[in-house]
Amino acid sequence: MARTTGGAQRLAERLGLELADRALLQQALSHRSWCAEQGGVPSNERLEFLGDAVLGLAVAEFCYRHFPDMPEGELAKVRAAVVNARVLAEVAERLEIGPAILLGKGEEASGGRTKPSILADAVEAVIGAVYLDVGWPAAERLVLGLLGDRIGRAAAEPGDFDQKGLLQELTVRHGSGIPRYVVVGTGPDHDRQFEAVVFVNGVQRGAGSGGTKKDAEQEAARQALHELRAEQRGA
Repeated sequence: MARTTGGAQRLAERLGLELADRALLQQALSHRSWCAEQGGVPSNERLEFLGDAVLGLAVAEFCYRHFPDMPEGELAKVRAAVVNARVLAEVAERLEIGPAILLGKGEEASGGRTKPSILADAVEAVIGAVYLDVGWPAAERLVLGLLGDRIGRAAAEPGDFDQKGLLQELTVRHGSGIPRYVVVGTGPDHDRQFEAVVFVNGVQRGAGSGGTKKDAEQEAARQALHELRAEQRGA
């Protein structure tokens, strides 16, 4: 068990956490593929479920209190810009969570340590573990410490994080109509991955992937925006 406890210990140190029950953090790093190979020990899925709720509440309460004049629709945009698989995967990379995740042999061989869905799920599970171990104040501090800067940027320009909306504004303004998205999902239900492509005037302009259909479409729109804006600058 040296390998498993070492990963949790180093992560706790990077987060600056003093935990009473290190086993919870260990569980947060335990992917279901590894747990199956160990005879069915508990995976991080239940902690992920809890952490998702804690994360959403922490971000929503922060936005509610710090942006009192922001309407509900804009608050929702800010939260969506922060609470999504792409952002959480970036957080996981920054914290070097990937090397600490316990994966089954098959998932390891398929590059599971770099899959955004697995990384994002692990971050949520870690938040859930912290909440159970040391309570709401510590979990809230963790969430805001990891995402506070991004919340501020999203609040400054909520629309900038809605890539689909920005793309549609651009294409309609230039007479190219409404973008059309094609999304394909692959993989088992517990680890679904989505690939999206976006067409403008019948021409593919962007492609993206993500753990949800929405994330994949947003990434495809982001790529399309970059391409179309580059063309306009060069025109």
